[in-house]
Amino acid sequence: MKVSQLSVFIENKSGRLADVTRTLADNSINIRALSIADTIDYGLLRLIVNDPLRAKSALNEEGFTVALTEVLAIEVPDKPGGLARIIDIVAEGGFNIEYMYAFVGTSGENAIVIFRIEKIDEAIPILQDKGVRILTGEEIHSL
Repeated sequence: MKVSQLSVFIENKSGRLADVTRTLADNSINIRALSIADTIDYGLLRLIVNDPLRAKSALNEEGFTVALTEVLAIEVPDKPGGLARIIDIVAEGGFNIEYMYAFVGTSGENAIVIFRIEKIDEAIPILQDKGVRILTGEEIHSL
């Protein structure tokens, strides 16, 4: 159910993002989704890729600091209120959403949103009991 996400710490200077994407391209790694947050000094690039372990290794070899984090890829009805319903379920379960970002693809008539939820293992059965579809890493990588 969980998907491996890369978190790459990059200096906030010209060319560093290009270095990351070029390293991935040179290693035939396909980016499925990404999010970037920045401060004055550094950026945090979060990536869902087709081969997270190989991507982590390639980026480490180029001197990047990389961590693997488990996130959820959740199908969200692509209609008004679809996201609100998912967030309500998480809130009713007493869980905090640390961050989220959209996925580039869709699954049928649904959007896909990446969620980092505290107590992820406890949140999964609550979401599933409410009929929420959580995609596997294999499903995400094959889209």
